[in-house]
Amino acid sequence: MAPVAPGRVRRRVRGSKRPDARGRSAEDWWWDRLAPRGSGYHLLQADSMLLVLPDLEPTRARAHRRAPRRAPRSLARGPTAVAKPRAKPRPEPSLDQGLDSGWGDRIPLEVLVHIFGLLVAAHGPMPFLGRAARVCRHWHEATSHPSLWHTVTLSPALVGRAAKGNLKGEKKLLACLEWLIPNRFSQLQRLTLIHWKSQVHSVLELVSKFCPRLTFLKLSDCHGVTAETLVMLAKACCQLHSLDLHHSMVESTAVVSFLEEAGSRMRRLWLTYSSQTTAILGALLGNCCSQLQVLEVSAGMSCNNTPLQLPVEALQRGCPQLQVLRLLNLIWLPKPCGRGAPQGPGFPSLEELCLAGSTCSFVSNEVLGRLLHCSPKLRLLDLRGCARITPTGLCHLPCQELEQLYLGLYGMSDGLALAKDGSPLLTQKWYHTLRELDFSGQGFSEKDLEQALAVFSGTTEGLPPALCSLNLRGTRVTPSTVR
Repeated sequence: MAPVAPGRVRRRVRGSKRPDARGRSAEDWWWDRLAPRGSGYHLLQADSMLLVLPDLEPTRARAHRRAPRRAPRSLARGPTAVAKPRAKPRPEPSLDQGLDSGWGDRIPLEVLVHIFGLLVAAHGPMPFLGRAARVCRHWHEATSHPSLWHTVTLSPALVGRAAKGNLKGEKKLLACLEWLIPNRFSQLQRLTLIHWKSQVHSVLELVSKFCPRLTFLKLSDCHGVTAETLVMLAKACCQLHSLDLHHSMVESTAVVSFLEEAGSRMRRLWLTYSSQTTAILGALLGNCCSQLQVLEVSAGMSCNNTPLQLPVEALQRGCPQLQVLRLLNLIWLPKPCGRGAPQGPGFPSLEELCLAGSTCSFVSNEVLGRLLHCSPKLRLLDLRGCARITPTGLCHLPCQELEQLYLGLYGMSDGLALAKDGSPLLTQKWYHTLRELDFSGQGFSEKDLEQALAVFSGTTEGLPPALCSLNLRGTRVTPSTVR
């Protein structure tokens, strides 16, 4: 093929012959092989490349591709000139003409609601339902179904500066909620408010009027929550049984007033530890929440070095139905028992106990025994950071079907006298049910760990061990033992 000068692009017109060629050349033969006549392709040759490009127009002779020029307009004016009639505009199609609006209108309403329900369960109602409502009237009717709005999270958008922008975003969102809550939230069950600083009372007032089925309320980083607001909500929402106040500034008097009003039906309570937590725990000890099943108190983001004094036996009497107890990242002390004091009733329904923390822990074998001496149903025990707990103390617990045991000491074992033996006692007691085991940072010897892990190598009644997760980071275990 003849070389082409740099920077030039040569476009070959099929069917035209070079004037100096006497017959069909090899170049023409290759061009026809690459883009045969009638195939709808043409060739474009440039520097060191040959492009085969599709025609954007129907295949026809290139000589006739250029549209003919329009004839010059006649300038004759007089009786011979005939005015060309103007074309009448086509009438716009109306909705009554039966146009096909697509597959979305042909789906039955109950099927569409079920499909939307799957999306809402995975990603939440917003912004999907708001966008789907604009597709057509049929979709708008489906998105209006109250069953799709049973779980909602509301957070104002930050606009401009942090303080002024948040206030502006709250007012804008509140204006939308004044229509949305009465028209969509009649079956609302779970509500989460995040980053509300000034309009919490207005939102909860709307909820108390139009959401009688509310069962769960979470206030995260919210301010201005008063006792009047919570009591109003407790009286209006008779099914409300769960309150999450993590990372929110709520006065203890407001929480106590709420518990006095709705305590008989309370099932779950989440709190962030502060200097006012003692007053809230005092209400729990007074038997106002006898049906409480989940209690969680965490230190939150702020560092509070004031230890929490917890009367263990009084809590057992005040919340006898407790199933989950979490005291996370707290410095807490059990209130000492007097000499000759009777043993507490325990937590007979307790299934989960979490005492994990990253600071100094005062939890010992004696404290653990006071908490769990009557808890045979325990399934999860999280003692990460509790360096005073020994395998001997754990073996005396009454629970026989423990599934998750966490004893990790993450960066806390320096300068501590850790137990060097006793790990086989734990694996032999719970090897048939234990699914997750965390020994990270423990000081067990190599031989002791070898004996402990050897229990999981066999089978029990023809069944393999239930262990699925094993954390031995920072221990003296050897690779041969793990194999």
